[in-house]
Amino acid sequence: MPEKQPPLVSIVVPAYNEIENLPLLYEELQKVFSDTDRSWELLVVDDASTDGTLQWLRELSRKDPRVRFVSFSRNFGHQAGVTAGLQYACGKAVIVMDADLQDPPELLPEMIRQWQEGNQIVIAKRRSREGESFLKRFFAWAYYRLLSRLSETGVHLDAGDFCLMDRRVVDELNAMPERNRYIRGLRAWVGFKTVEVPFDRKARHAGEVKYTFSKSLRLALDGILSLSQKPLRLATYLGLITGGFSLVMVGLVIYWRFFTESPLVGYAMIVTAILVIGSIQLLVIGIVGEYVGRIYNEVKGRPHFVVKEASPDEVSQEQSLP
Repeated sequence: MPEKQPPLVSIVVPAYNEIENLPLLYEELQKVFSDTDRSWELLVVDDASTDGTLQWLRELSRKDPRVRFVSFSRNFGHQAGVTAGLQYACGKAVIVMDADLQDPPELLPEMIRQWQEGNQIVIAKRRSREGESFLKRFFAWAYYRLLSRLSETGVHLDAGDFCLMDRRVVDELNAMPERNRYIRGLRAWVGFKTVEVPFDRKARHAGEVKYTFSKSLRLALDGILSLSQKPLRLATYLGLITGGFSLVMVGLVIYWRFFTESPLVGYAMIVTAILVIGSIQLLVIGIVGEYVGRIYNEVKGRPHFVVKEASPDEVSQEQSLP
């Protein structure tokens, strides 16, 4: 039998309890590709959903061979889902998008056109963020600009995981063994010819937001610490500044003690100095601890995820990187 040809485009969708959104997303993708001769596949990575998502994927994959799925043994998180999708995708180009329809499927033809014109990474850049509070939009705006300043390679502003990547780019990302993965940063690190496509991000179609504040903060820390060593340098600078400030204060205290009657000399000043120095020490220890914790994860060498089940046509694979 002739070997099955890979599709032109693989659409990777990490999903956790998205049974309210996936059927509509599937319908929208069918509409987008109905008027073209481009071959495509939908690869859904089920992050141990409990709402019937997996059962729906089983039934749909039997009806439509273009639909494939990978299901985790437990919840490993969004970035692990994206990582698994990149490893299992077969297309000549891979599009990563969310399941909640905030990433509009109607933008895909333009992204594919940009790729076919020679761009190896096509990033969907958010012009607006419908349905989000002012505070969340402000924090997102500030974070991307802080990350861009801290990163040695730079990142694209106001751009999430929604993007198209050429097979060459996907292969390079799959070859990276690191555990604390921040796909948006790794995507910028590998380089290649990149173009941005602006779009207006819609409000979530249905269901609850999966990225809580704590998860968003954890992802933000992963982004900064995986792309930059500047926080460690900041710790060094704080130590030098504190040391210099301490020497100045020693001189001032001696001067006040023997040559003036300044009320600043006493217990209040000592307690204040201890609190300032102690807080700086804790901050420095915390920064170093974040890096040490990531080194610990790398040394353990555990896989990014464990696969419990996959669609019938998948090659048997229980887990990702050895």
